[in-house]
Amino acid sequence: MRGSFRSRRFGSILKEAEDLAKQGVKEIVLIAQDSSRFGEDLGEVDALAKLIRALGEIEDLEWIRVMYAYPTHISDEFLKAIAEAPKAVKYLDMPLQHGSRNVLKLMKRGGTRESLEKLIRRVRDKVPNITIRTTFITGFPGETEEDFEELMMFVRNCEFDNVGVFTYSDEEGTPAFDLPNKVDAKTAKQRRNRLMKEQAKISKRKNKAKIGMTYKVLFEGLSQESDLLFQGRLEGQAQEIDGYILINDMPENLDPKIGEFYNVRINEAHDYDLIGEII
Repeated sequence: MRGSFRSRRFGSILKEAEDLAKQGVKEIVLIAQDSSRFGEDLGEVDALAKLIRALGEIEDLEWIRVMYAYPTHISDEFLKAIAEAPKAVKYLDMPLQHGSRNVLKLMKRGGTRESLEKLIRRVRDKVPNITIRTTFITGFPGETEEDFEELMMFVRNCEFDNVGVFTYSDEEGTPAFDLPNKVDAKTAKQRRNRLMKEQAKISKRKNKAKIGMTYKVLFEGLSQESDLLFQGRLEGQAQEIDGYILINDMPENLDPKIGEFYNVRINEAHDYDLIGEII
């Protein structure tokens, strides 16, 4: 359902980022159908790495985040740019979609659980303390219980920081629409719930390890949870799709401004959100 990849011109992106920074924007998010293939159609090699470094030279920007980078094009230069560029957040959104060779083949993605686990180890080796976010689909046509159990094992082995899980739904005109061995909606939903429950345990354990630590947090104003709390994000939390830092205390004389950064000490951890105080 998609056409050929077409990259925006390098200078066009830089100009827009510079203009946004002048307006007070602190975070730039780079996203595409496959961000890791940026520049490929223009004959450029490792263009995304060069773009990250160039954006890092814009004085008023604070964070540069890359979303939706396919696992097949994660180059060492790209990882090096994330690791070395001071303004590049140590965060990678990589849609893996499944962990079973059988289902990945049906999705026309290729790869195996072993090859993907090797990739995750490489990413973490090249960028220490990186936050890895991914997405999975349950109930894809042909997914067996054995395939799903392999996906569960994949999630346990890799311990991703942030995970989104969706159930498959038919879309007429897509190759998957004509595949046999459909998984019924109830089974797909049950598998999604089981996977999310497993990830919640991993996420809570990782969040608990942050208690007592202090992080640079982007302040976003009143919390969506309650008017009695404020909220913000640390660099490992992308807006709207990951958890938040809920702020329940701060110095009496402080009047925090939306879009500014503050040091927040974590005092409590939940499955997806953290609670802390500005210090």
